[in-house]
Amino acid sequence: MNMMTQVDAADRKLKRVKINLLRDPRFAFWRGIMMVGKTELRDDIPTACTDGCNELYGRKLVEILDEKMLAFVVLHENLHKIGRDLTTWKRLFEEDAELANVACDHRINLLLVDMDPAEQTIAFPKIAGQRVGVYDTRFKGMDVPSIYRILKKEKQEGGGSGVGQGFDEHDWQSANGMTQEAKDKLAKEIDQALRQGEREHRKVNGKGGSNIERELSALLNPKINWREVLAEFVRSTCSGRDTSTWRRPNRRFLAQDILLPSMQSERVGHIVVGVDTSGSITGPEITAMLTEVVAVAKQVQPEKIDLLYWDSAVASHEEYNDTNLDMLATSTKPRGGGGTSPACVKQYLTDKHINPECIIMLTDGYVDSWPDFDCPVLWVVTTKNITAQTGMTIHLDKE
Repeated sequence: MNMMTQVDAADRKLKRVKINLLRDPRFAFWRGIMMVGKTELRDDIPTACTDGCNELYGRKLVEILDEKMLAFVVLHENLHKIGRDLTTWKRLFEEDAELANVACDHRINLLLVDMDPAEQTIAFPKIAGQRVGVYDTRFKGMDVPSIYRILKKEKQEGGGSGVGQGFDEHDWQSANGMTQEAKDKLAKEIDQALRQGEREHRKVNGKGGSNIERELSALLNPKINWREVLAEFVRSTCSGRDTSTWRRPNRRFLAQDILLPSMQSERVGHIVVGVDTSGSITGPEITAMLTEVVAVAKQVQPEKIDLLYWDSAVASHEEYNDTNLDMLATSTKPRGGGGTSPACVKQYLTDKHINPECIIMLTDGYVDSWPDFDCPVLWVVTTKNITAQTGMTIHLDKE
């Protein structure tokens, strides 16, 4: 009987917190997204967890936190859903799941604290007077990749403030293990929930009735410097290993009292750039992207760049190296204009026995499929609300 009473109390507490948030006009934006997926109280989860759709809360956490702190956790989980963190940052998770988790949590916790700094409705979770979860004001205004890069550098150097520990878990495997049909259905459901939330917010607060809408707008439409992401993608996925240096010993072997040089990259390998020429990509967009590719290439000195123009088939193949790289953006001659099937690039690479270290694909996103390539792929998409279902996506600013 005591156990049943305890279980009922925790369940009632969680439901009460969610209902209060749904009724609070300051959080009207969440009314749609909090109805997406299931909300469960679980004994086998130590804190909280989301797979980008469902919200799972550990009973012990619910019992320990007061209702303001629990409200913070509920909004935290829903902001993971709003930002589509578990699919948007799939590439970061595959590289380092711990850093990807913490980078996402930093971004969300900073946003939530700014929404209610006086902690009138939501309060940063604390146990024994100590914050549970990451919070660092130096990351204010940064997007997830920017935070991730800083954390990664600090981890590699073994210094800084450390990675930190979030107060929730992220079920990346379940999020990315969904069928394409399920992913499309969820994306549509979230889009509808966000539109509903925007209507609800304006209805009860008026346009600009509170700072929450502005803050969420920053999360939903982050000002990501696509040029920086492009450069980081090439550097991180095509790390050369051609030059050794004794100035920085290889840390992998120091624990074994073995002193070896680390490898210092002066050149990277083979890069493929695929450009969608189905008719919807404009000349200025192609020029802007290729100009940045050249700028990155000058930094990392790739052995070779294969530039492919494609629509329903590969229409043109140009090759560049350090002797003619400077001419790429100005001398290239785009070809194509038919359908839009990026799978043709994968087939072309197979047929021609081309094995790059990474692939950069420029497209408007209106494609018939998102092929899985055999190496890391970065999709540079010109349509704001379209995200590739494979690899990593950044959106090309139409300046």
